[in-house]
Amino acid sequence: MKASNYIKELREESAAGLQEKLVAAKKELFNLRFQNATNQLDNTARIKEVRKNIARIQTIITEKEREAQNA
Repeated sequence: MKASNYIKELREESAAGLQEKLVAAKKELFNLRFQNATNQLDNTARIKEVRKNIARIQTIITEKEREAQNA
């Protein structure tokens, strides 16, 4: 999925939905790191992709919090 489509999808999510996605992404990152440490991971670029997705989710959460404070 392209980043711009993923960001649009995130902006449409509720705060609770974003928190769920954040938890799921962090679990996936943990599993990928574990697989990498045990030499079971074939696509190491996935780690970088998941880290960027976590940052995107956290950015959207922060934006929504600021919007709520300003409103």
